[in-house]
Amino acid sequence: MLNTMHQEIWNSCLLIIKDNLSNETYKAFFEPIKAVSVKQNVLTLEVPTMYYYEYIEEHYVDLLKKVIRRELGPDAKLEYSIPNSKTGIGSRFPGEKNARIPENQTAPPPITPPIRDPFIIPGLKPLNIAPQLNKEYSFNNFIEGDCNCLARSAGLAVSEKPGKTPYNPLFLYGASGLGKTHLAQAIGIKVKEENPEKIVLYVNASKFTTQYMDATAASKKHKTNDINNFIHFYQCIDVLIVDDVQEFVNKPGTQDIFFEIFNHLHQRGKQLILTSDKPPAELDEIIKDRLLSRFKWGLPAELQKPGYMTRLEILKNRAYRDGIELPENVLEFVAKNVVDNVRELEGTFISLLAQATLAKKDITLELAQTTIEKLTKQTRRELSIDYIVKAVSDYYRIDEKSMTSNTRKREIVQARHVAMYFAKQLTKTSLKRIGSMLGKKDHATVLYACRTVNNLMETDRRFKMQVEELEAKLTI
Repeated sequence: MLNTMHQEIWNSCLLIIKDNLSNETYKAFFEPIKAVSVKQNVLTLEVPTMYYYEYIEEHYVDLLKKVIRRELGPDAKLEYSIPNSKTGIGSRFPGEKNARIPENQTAPPPITPPIRDPFIIPGLKPLNIAPQLNKEYSFNNFIEGDCNCLARSAGLAVSEKPGKTPYNPLFLYGASGLGKTHLAQAIGIKVKEENPEKIVLYVNASKFTTQYMDATAASKKHKTNDINNFIHFYQCIDVLIVDDVQEFVNKPGTQDIFFEIFNHLHQRGKQLILTSDKPPAELDEIIKDRLLSRFKWGLPAELQKPGYMTRLEILKNRAYRDGIELPENVLEFVAKNVVDNVRELEGTFISLLAQATLAKKDITLELAQTTIEKLTKQTRRELSIDYIVKAVSDYYRIDEKSMTSNTRKREIVQARHVAMYFAKQLTKTSLKRIGSMLGKKDHATVLYACRTVNNLMETDRRFKMQVEELEAKLTI
């Protein structure tokens, strides 16, 4: 029994380790390890080379400590055995002064894997990393209201004690233009102001994906360590801000590597701030379960559409920052008529200022009315899928809910195809997003719908007239 106990203990540890790492990392660094013995709560593991020992101690000692003590108790110790070495090497678990080191053997100093010159993210340098933050996105410029008070309060708490609050990760979600990026960057700015030594980095999920793909391609093509350097680069961050994590959809490799980075940072008390246009619960179809479960560890905080008083304060703050005095009735009119999001509100302010400057006019209520009317028409031309669905359902006298249902009735299917056709033609929305909003279909269904509409327009004159009438209504 004693001969197999160490192997059974290590197998149990591996089950947990495997769930916390990417398959690539697990196979590279943990599959080659062998359990040698277990004596007096000391588990001895054989690693192939000193490099394995150094890398595992540098990156995964916290994880090993947790799993081994789960199996052997709080006093458990770890010792490594290296082939052709007469003595073992004890593991210095974090926070312990007296880890077990065999007699006449000293533990080597911590090893930091080198970062090669070929892997330098544009604009960034290891250990002297530009945080990629916009100074305009500060807490001073982020107006608090009922729509965002929870998210802002949590953000302030995180910025004062990054990695030491229950809000890790802080998951900010809400529709586009509501201030997620502003708040996330405001946290990073405040952290840098109060803790200049901390490494803070803001990165968009799509850029993260591109960097990962470039590093992977370089590693394969040139047989270099670019992918390891990529991982190590992100593991050096103290506060990592990743914007638009929903962009990880259909990118399993990126999700695996981010899962590994997330675990490494979280286990070491580093702060993660994530933003998304959806709450974690609605990402279950596009994000792997084990990564999604990490997103739910901390605090999901929603940012909603700002109310009238918040919109008015946003406009007053913007005018103050720009040194511009606007009549109160102008500010009130804009706040009442631009309601969807903060980005649109500030865009209207800039357009109003530009109109007055170019025409050399004072900013009056009449000018504000004209400017908003023009912007409303422009927005209508850009359209939204909701507006298209309503227009199509009204035209065909079909209930809007039927358009997004799974019914196969011929007239509803045809109307849904027409809506998909216009959504693709008149918006910048992705095919996947269009399909998701119209009955939870995939991108292939949207392409099929567009081909069907085009074919019918070529062969059915009456149908072509219907589509043209709808197009005229949508583009007025």
